[in-house]
Amino acid sequence: MTSCRFLCCMLCIAFLITAGCTSLAIGEVTSSQDHLTVHIVNSGNPVTAGLQVRTYEIRNMEQRELTNTVVTAMLEKGENSVAVPLHLEPGTYKLYIYLTINNERKTASIKDVVV
Repeated sequence: MTSCRFLCCMLCIAFLITAGCTSLAIGEVTSSQDHLTVHIVNSGNPVTAGLQVRTYEIRNMEQRELTNTVVTAMLEKGENSVAVPLHLEPGTYKLYIYLTINNERKTASIKDVVV
């Protein structure tokens, strides 16, 4: 009986701690002439987030870092599109994308892009 109460209390505490947490997901990334568009889904409350994109060029079976770009974005609940200023020449690239809130990484994704 005591262990059941303890378990119920622990579940309630866990629920209270996680209630209202922001859940972020990085979706499709598209490239246009002078910027990337990163699609982000925010299932939580509106939040200001940092979006970091590390861009690597893939050529001759080698990977070379080109840029490290950081922008701040206000993410509303639901689907969001964030423009990242970045000009890429035609080629193949690997993008390492990180989303942070209050300097804490919340999610990350690796995307391949052909321009």
